[in-house]
Amino acid sequence: MSCEAIRFRPGDRAVLGRPGIAALLQGLREEGYRVVGPTLRGGAIVYDEIQGAEELPAGWTEQQEAGRYRLARRADEALFGYAVGPRSLKHLLFVPRLRLVQLRRRGGSISRTDEAEAPPRLAVLGARACDLAAIDVQDRVFVDGPHPDPDYVARRGSLFVIAVQCGQAGGTCFCVSMRTGPRAERGFDLALTELLDDGHRFFVEVGSDAGASLLARAGASRAGEDDARAAFEVSRRTATQMGRELDTDGIKELFYRNLEHPRWDEVAERCLGCTNCTLACPTCFCSTIEDATDLPVDAGRDLGRDSTFAGPSVHMGRDSASAGPSVHMGRDSASAGPSVHMGRDSASAGPSVHMGRDSASAGPSVHMGRDSASAGPSPETAERFRRWDSCFSLDHSYLHGGSVRAPLRARYRQWLTHKLATWIDQFGTSGCVGCGRCITWCPVGIDITEEAAAIRAGDGAVADGTG
Repeated sequence: MSCEAIRFRPGDRAVLGRPGIAALLQGLREEGYRVVGPTLRGGAIVYDEIQGAEELPAGWTEQQEAGRYRLARRADEALFGYAVGPRSLKHLLFVPRLRLVQLRRRGGSISRTDEAEAPPRLAVLGARACDLAAIDVQDRVFVDGPHPDPDYVARRGSLFVIAVQCGQAGGTCFCVSMRTGPRAERGFDLALTELLDDGHRFFVEVGSDAGASLLARAGASRAGEDDARAAFEVSRRTATQMGRELDTDGIKELFYRNLEHPRWDEVAERCLGCTNCTLACPTCFCSTIEDATDLPVDAGRDLGRDSTFAGPSVHMGRDSASAGPSVHMGRDSASAGPSVHMGRDSASAGPSVHMGRDSASAGPSVHMGRDSASAGPSPETAERFRRWDSCFSLDHSYLHGGSVRAPLRARYRQWLTHKLATWIDQFGTSGCVGCGRCITWCPVGIDITEEAAAIRAGDGAVADGTG
């Protein structure tokens, strides 16, 4: 005699055993989703496509501090016993490189193709509260604005989210200060809290009809009050473990009245302009346009001002030897280090992490995949792409005759002031969700909370020669 599955509705609470995670993943695959979840890749816990629960980072956690990330073993077999890895969910919705249009020449005519490919149906397992808050911020940019982004809207509309409430905070986390975590209250289809006492199980909150249907098929049972109390205690305890804090009282006005603070000069002496903070940030949305063509360039004509690229691609940026911002190894270096490349097919198209001997200061990087501009389009074509950029690159503010923000002082000030102040005027919310990635993945350990505190401590100070 078979037992009928329990029916759930949004707002219901349930309990799911550890084997139920595999059932959830199987159910998603049966519905045609590609599943993205936390897994071990290159010495870090990253969001990547997974096939089953056996790929989850069971028994692993990480240790994070300014400019430092290390994996460590846990004393238990928790599946989600970590804070956040180098990748957010940004690359799944705001893809690092997107073809906007293709022109193809056939004989004497030119045809135009700008129909976008249908995005894959993606389901995310393990989304954290700060990552969901970041999606909400990007929705304001790409969905709620006067000109919605069609590709983002399509990807966002088909996204299925299984959140996991944080059971521990990282050394650089400050989501409590930003009121974005550690507990997700909305933006998910299902939300799990991992409980390790009295048996390994998950407290489940239902956020949508689709989530309720999937949960019923996974064999969940209704939660009791003891399960609910245990789950909320996990969130309460995690909220006390924040590695950082940021005083947000009057922060917009604080930055507006301190545009000439001497701290901008001090931080510029340490900043490499490498763009790691903006690549790792889950809300940064700067982009640029690049053109690629198979037109011959062997007649001595250089179609890009600094185009030293190998191959037939034409990059229209000022320092376009590579298809992405460079990791600068000196304070004002134009491209003295390895390139940060943008490719949608590269390790899930998000910042990937290299943990080798020389990679401690490299942080997250994005590599060009098979669709990279340097590979060149097929014969008789010209293509235009949108790719991630950064306000730390010289090209970002380049106008005719030079860069508006040439000194690193100006570029860092632009980033931090936009993140914590002008973003509020633009979108009605801060651009920071307190995930701490920009702190962890800064090669020299610049700490956004420390910089904000220093400006507040010297409120009203003016740098020499600027008053």
